[in-house]
Amino acid sequence: MELTSTQIEAQRRQRSASIRRFFANAYLWLLIVILYAPILLIIIFSFTKSKVLGNWTGFTFQLYENLFTGYDRVAQVYVDPNLYYSIFYTVLIALIAGVFATLLGTLAAIGIYNMRQRDRRVILFMNSIPMINPDILTGISLFLLFVFLGISRGLVTVVIAHVVFCTPYVVLSVMPRLTKMNPNIYEAALDLGATPFQALRKVMLPELWPGMLSGFILSITLSIDDFGVTFFTKGSGGLDTLSTFIYADARKGGLTPELRPLFSLIFITMLVLLIIINIRAKKKQ
Repeated sequence: MELTSTQIEAQRRQRSASIRRFFANAYLWLLIVILYAPILLIIIFSFTKSKVLGNWTGFTFQLYENLFTGYDRVAQVYVDPNLYYSIFYTVLIALIAGVFATLLGTLAAIGIYNMRQRDRRVILFMNSIPMINPDILTGISLFLLFVFLGISRGLVTVVIAHVVFCTPYVVLSVMPRLTKMNPNIYEAALDLGATPFQALRKVMLPELWPGMLSGFILSITLSIDDFGVTFFTKGSGGLDTLSTFIYADARKGGLTPELRPLFSLIFITMLVLLIIINIRAKKKQ
């Protein structure tokens, strides 16, 4: 039975669509491999005690044991204590900056939302500038500002700097929740006798909570990841975060092997948190 011209054309289109899907999927998987292959290599070589990445000397949890105990019982040497100081300061700075950036960013978003349309566009444009600026430009600007004001650089200046560059991201996370929220709810709470603070705390904040949580997690991630701003604002008092410790460690000719299990644990923790957040969001929908 001969096929009609319409059927032949339909088969040709189906084969063309199948080829396009194949190449699209292949391109997607290639990007995923390129993005995650380095992380996978770090995770794999965190289970060998070789000091050189890429040199497999056998499966072992030795590096994980060294990381948690602070002592290498095979080589009978202590792990660099500066690594643990940098972890402590990284977590401390990220948490403090995340809390303050979330509070300031949420209040700023509420204020921007209640502006006139023209003023709102101008302020949102100005809010996007710190996110577009390279880290090195923000770091140098804050460095010059602290020098001009005569402020000694250290933990306080690093926290201030992290709050500065994290706050715009919180504003960006909270604004969509404000646009979706019923604007009459706040006015109704005031009409029913609530004070402005009570209406903010009991009516608006529960509505904005998902955006605030996203902004908080994003602030912590950006703070942990940052190098340029931290490098220019930490001073010379011995304060180091993970990024600046890794930079100084690499300049010595290599990286501390215990960084491999540390990176693996950080990646797995963030991956698990992301999966949990997505699952909860789907359940709510």
